[in-house]
Amino acid sequence: MTDRKDKPDNSSMAMDEKEMQALGKEMEELETNDELKKKGRRPDPVQHEEKADEK
Repeated sequence: MTDRKDKPDNSSMAMDEKEMQALGKEMEELETNDELKKKGRRPDPVQHEEKADEK
């Protein structure tokens, strides 16, 4: 990734489509919360939960 720009044009995690595809492949290989729990590991905490009355 030596050809990265200093600042992304779109203010996102990925600078371009090629990098977005690479990030998608990395994310596909991540374990799910259930898989982590089965291994005795603690998953990331929930960032945001919608209350039933907010839906």
